[in-house]
Amino acid sequence: MNADRARSVSALTVRPGGAHATLRALPEETPVAIVYNGSTQAVMMATPDDLEDFALGFSLSEHVIASPAEIERLEVLDHGKGGIEARIWLSEARAEAVAARRRAMAGPVGCGLCGIDSLAEALHPIAPLPDTALRLTAADVLAADAALRAAQPLHDQTRAVHAAGLWQPGQGLVMAREDVGRHNALDKLIGALARAGIDAATGAVVLTSRVSVEMVQKTAAAGAPILIAASAPTAHALRLADEAGLTVAALVRDGGFTLFSHPERIETGDAQNVA
Repeated sequence: MNADRARSVSALTVRPGGAHATLRALPEETPVAIVYNGSTQAVMMATPDDLEDFALGFSLSEHVIASPAEIERLEVLDHGKGGIEARIWLSEARAEAVAARRRAMAGPVGCGLCGIDSLAEALHPIAPLPDTALRLTAADVLAADAALRAAQPLHDQTRAVHAAGLWQPGQGLVMAREDVGRHNALDKLIGALARAGIDAATGAVVLTSRVSVEMVQKTAAAGAPILIAASAPTAHALRLADEAGLTVAALVRDGGFTLFSHPERIETGDAQNVA
């Protein structure tokens, strides 16, 4: 289901030359409950569209399921102002495993880890990514960032949302999703890729946001070996990326970028101005 993603509000724009009345588009954010076999696992503030992708991607990136085949049924129910439920029915064996490690994750849009009741769960180690033949040039990195910036209709309308995409050499940007939450956008992308049968290992995940711990965890869980981001990584996120074998190319701007980890996947010889 796709609800309204934005609404127009009256506002007063103030500039050095004076003030004038204006209409401003703002993104909607709605509480979305992820419910497994009748029990709520998480409540996140999210943009109310592509929620089937969100529910599937969240389930995969948080290791609730190992593959989409473990979901028997997925439905999205809109309660209006009361929020939205993404109801997921798991196979019996998987449902029992989820019940054994159930954790609550209610929190604001800016945090992908709020409410986790175990520090070990929040900072769990990441399995090393298998090496792949995927290699990008510096020009590819810049093209991936530019392609994602051109594929953000909700951001263009509101200037208030994040995006995540998958960029493949020779194919360009094959999928993109937007949300008010950066981790939600990535979960939506992961779910969309899984539903389309596209292997994330064949391309690079591209983000409009900073690279935080949960973004590294989710990218690695999806199997993508390269992460390209507009902003910088945190120190702990970079430690996790290095341990996992994840290439991080960040701070993409002004025709250059910074390689922070596993630079061997990026051929930089064709870009002399890379920082």
